[in-house]
Amino acid sequence: MSTFYDCLLTGTFVFPLLGSLVLALSYGRLSERASATVGVASIGLAALCTLWVGFAFVDQGKAAQTLTLWHWISVGDFQPTVGLMLDGLSMTMLGVITGVGFFIHLFAAWYMRGEEGITRFFCHMNLFVFSMILLVLGDNLLLLYFGWEGVGLCSYLLIGYYYRTPANGWAAFKAFVITRTGDVFLAIGMFLLFTQLGSLNIQTLLARAPEWWSDGGLMPQLTALMLLGGAVGKSAQLPLQTWLADAMAGPTPVSALIHAATMVTAGVYLIARMNGIFLMAPDVLLLVGIVGAVTLVIAGFAALAQTDIKRVLAYSTMSQIGYMFLALGIGAFDAAIFHLMIHAFFKALLFLSAGSVIVCTHHEQDMRKLGGLWKKLPLTYAGFVVGGAALAALPLVTAGFYSKDAILVSALVSGHDVLMLAGLLGALLTSVYTMRLILGTFHGAPKSDHAREAEAGKGLVHGLPLIVLIVMSTAIGAQIHPPLDEVLPPSVHGEGFGVDLVEGVAMIVAVGGVLFALWLFTRQRGLVRRAVADPRGARLWQFWHNAWGFDALYDWLFVRPYRELVRVNRGDWINTICNVAPWLARLSHDGLRRTQTGRLRHYAFSMVLGSTLLLLFLLVG
Repeated sequence: MSTFYDCLLTGTFVFPLLGSLVLALSYGRLSERASATVGVASIGLAALCTLWVGFAFVDQGKAAQTLTLWHWISVGDFQPTVGLMLDGLSMTMLGVITGVGFFIHLFAAWYMRGEEGITRFFCHMNLFVFSMILLVLGDNLLLLYFGWEGVGLCSYLLIGYYYRTPANGWAAFKAFVITRTGDVFLAIGMFLLFTQLGSLNIQTLLARAPEWWSDGGLMPQLTALMLLGGAVGKSAQLPLQTWLADAMAGPTPVSALIHAATMVTAGVYLIARMNGIFLMAPDVLLLVGIVGAVTLVIAGFAALAQTDIKRVLAYSTMSQIGYMFLALGIGAFDAAIFHLMIHAFFKALLFLSAGSVIVCTHHEQDMRKLGGLWKKLPLTYAGFVVGGAALAALPLVTAGFYSKDAILVSALVSGHDVLMLAGLLGALLTSVYTMRLILGTFHGAPKSDHAREAEAGKGLVHGLPLIVLIVMSTAIGAQIHPPLDEVLPPSVHGEGFGVDLVEGVAMIVAVGGVLFALWLFTRQRGLVRRAVADPRGARLWQFWHNAWGFDALYDWLFVRPYRELVRVNRGDWINTICNVAPWLARLSHDGLRRTQTGRLRHYAFSMVLGSTLLLLFLLVG
């Protein structure tokens, strides 16, 4: 690329960083409008740079480009650089992050009006985008890890934005700790790659791995397993999935950014980027698919039993990321990234529409207290209908149909029938809980004063993001094909009766699930109430409502034993020895503090005494 395009590529992450620094260094002196303008404009400029770079990338034949900004560290043979790598995969991710991220920031300017600390909010949002861009553009794993940790830090800051409520602080802490667990595995994987292959440069690693390792050997299997550990933490997949639903404590635009454009997609990107390592570890690659299949099913059942509209969407994200992991596990890397892109469109639309409902109903988000909103909030209702249709993958007219269909067909063609059946079951559950969400929120009689007094949102910053994302969530969005041919190994595509059958079954499942939900939640409400009132049904509903009890299980397996261990070792001899140093420091401090009497006579006497002792020491010496 020319120098001009190098500057544009650099601008994709420099503008969000500058926006974050301007907001941080303003020390809260900027007005609400000025803070929102800086926050939105910085991402808008990054999106424009991305658009220009994308055109140049296509004009140059989609050839991979690298740009070294400077050398970061130089210790012997370890000389990682701050280098950017632009290829089809990073170009796709860059478009999702800056494009969808811009509309989320624009909507946030409406959503956050009147909120305390709006400068802090946009500062952290800009830093979030900056970190994610570094993650996907870095040409080495060290720079990727820098962005990886930055994303984790920003998620903590934004999930706990309403920090005055203790539960929100605990939700942020939970997300931070659980994702850090996955980060440890990723760090170990990086150590293994460096010690075994002598580099952290991604292209070098992918080139050396087939030459230095044998397929199915211990090292590629172990390394891939560690990388998978990092991926499941960031992408909220089994067994590190429990943080995602609680992350709804943050403002709704934060939820949209985490679920659609940034954090949870990082694990999918990592596996796709390191596909050469995973292809050499077939058992771990299959484990990726199994993890995705199990996660998408359990998350689908959990979404059925939620009453908070944001938690329904959170479990749907967990389920959709499960589809991406399923695709990765069967080697359909391009299908996984295609679904990642489409999911960003409709999930951002759903979360922003949910944010519109919350603000317009005076911050009510319990479906049991909503209803009757479809006439009062027409644009928001349209966003939910179109986004929900894409989530349920209604055939032909929605973007979600094309991306999800590609995954299911790839599973059949590759011979993973069980994973394909899990995907079909997940599709059925998705249709049912999506219709339940729409019906419970927008139809029926208003169930509270908040719903009865709802007023539609107004203004360009409210309407434009919803309209654009509505368009992108239809079949129009599916016409955008990520340029992945030169980066990822192509999926196995097949033809014939079996493929046609799967496509037909997928259509029937999606439409049938919607019709079943309409019948169940409109005509048979009494049946649902009786089932939940039954003791067995109530226990099952509670089990799914608590997401299969994983939080309780982890509390019993890890939290309580750790607390007991701390209690038992509170007075151990190692702790006593460690306390000697602070005890001496406090003793010295107390002694010196007593000399500060404020009396000049005492200070003069101390000076004379000190001078006398110093002279005696010199004479004796």
